Amino acid sequence: MSGPIDYTTLEDTELVARAREGDSRAFDELVIRHSRKLHATLYQMTDNYDVAYDIAQEAFSKAYRALRYFNGQSAFYTWLHSIAVNHARNFLKKRNRRMTYSLDDDEYGDHTEKDMNMADETDGADPERRTHLNELQLKINEALKKLSTKHREVVVLHDVKGLNHTEISALLGISEGTLRSRLHYAHKELQGLLAEYLS
Repeated sequence: MSGPIDYTTLEDTELVARAREGDSRAFDELVIRHSRKLHATLYQMTDNYDVAYDIAQEAFSKAYRALRYFNGQSAFYTWLHSIAVNHARNFLKKRNRRMTYSLDDDEYGDHTEKDMNMADETDGADPERRTHLNELQLKINEALKKLSTKHREVVVLHDVKGLNHTEISALLGISEGTLRSRLHYAHKELQGLLAEYLS
């Protein structure tokens, strides 16, 4: 007789298969596994902790109801992320204001900094360099806020979250050519905004 299932050792694909068969604990493990990463992305999109939490919960709820439509052609998190981003974009449209991203928030600041390769652990012993990096991060944050919505979101997804072109194209519903164009112009604009500070 086999022992109890250790859900933490199962791959996402197996958890999805079990959840489809009505195993709620399998889906609970998916929620536990991906909630923090998803919430961090949504927080950067909405600049509101509670709103990000609510959207994440809506995304998980919708994903659970729509599991039968998940074809496995992409990773589960990519599919979930797409649902969440669509919810966030709808929220931002209703709120009718520019999106803001907080790249220096206390809770996610260290993670964001590492994602952007702005510093590594060896810099911790150099106060002067650390101060410079903190100032640079603030400048980047301000520069991002000046980008258009469509340019800001591709920069965050690509440069901050580290998603590849295929994943971002699927999430935003745009072609890879359009994505490359947006990234090109967004990077060019950021370079212009940060030129004085980086020179």
